Amino acid sequence: MNKYMQNSLSLNNSITIFNSISKKLTFQKKFSLRFIIISNILLIIFLLIFYVFQINSVIKESYLIENYHQKIKSLSEENKNLEITFSHLDSLSNIENLVAGLNFEQTDTIHYIQADQSYIAKANKINE
Repeated sequence: MNKYMQNSLSLNNSITIFNSISKKLTFQKKFSLRFIIISNILLIIFLLIFYVFQINSVIKESYLIENYHQKIKSLSEENKNLEITFSHLDSLSNIENLVAGLNFEQTDTIHYIQADQSYIAKANKINE
């Protein structure tokens, strides 16, 4: 009978150990499941906050780009107007009016001065 009692004790110990391991495993499964759920919820919250900031940044950059396009358009129009104004100011009639205002005289004939070869300046090399 002694053998039977040892086997029964051993069996009882095994069942007890199995039950305690089973409880630990269920606790670990519950703990790991809780951990996974909580970490996923935190990850989703973080990603939502990140998404909101990214959308805000994209909208801000889009507004700035549109603003710059408007400035470029207005500067292009101003540049065209300045080119037209410059072409009017640089016209031949304006130059003739300016010359008339400076009391220049109009010449009938042009006389060129003929320079002699001896009067033309030459560069001399200095020997060192």
